[in-house]
Amino acid sequence: MTGTCDLCDAHGDAARVLALPWRDYGGRIAFSGQVSTVQALEDNSKVREAVAEAGGGRVLVVDGGGSLRRAMLGDLLAEKAAANGWAGVVVVGAIRDSAAIGRLALGVKALGTCPRKTDKRDQGLREVAVEIGGVAVRPGDWLYADEDGVIVAETALT
Repeated sequence: MTGTCDLCDAHGDAARVLALPWRDYGGRIAFSGQVSTVQALEDNSKVREAVAEAGGGRVLVVDGGGSLRRAMLGDLLAEKAAANGWAGVVVVGAIRDSAAIGRLALGVKALGTCPRKTDKRDQGLREVAVEIGGVAVRPGDWLYADEDGVIVAETALT
């Protein structure tokens, strides 16, 4: 994968930077793929639903509203994502079981960790446009992540 810095240099404003204080948790630091989205606050029911499906190299973007009160992804869901072919998960919020997630062949970026799991109320939305760091992220966009940040684009970048 071409690095995010080089992609930004080559594609200018077509490469939209998700400027948040991301932390790397997965066993893969650099990852990319088409975007699938979940929007939910402190309920990971829709995350569970998404990672149970074939990922096909996609990246799940979870808009958890930036909440650090509940973890939207833990080791069991991350294991399921890796087993089902997801390239990565980007969480605008918290994860848990970070040591176990770090051993998986899965890219995981999040804002932080929290040991508390979410409630399961089957709330949230899938495959909707979300706004992250002031940038619109839509299902089908392309996401690129590495140690320098996270960018999205409407089409695949090379």
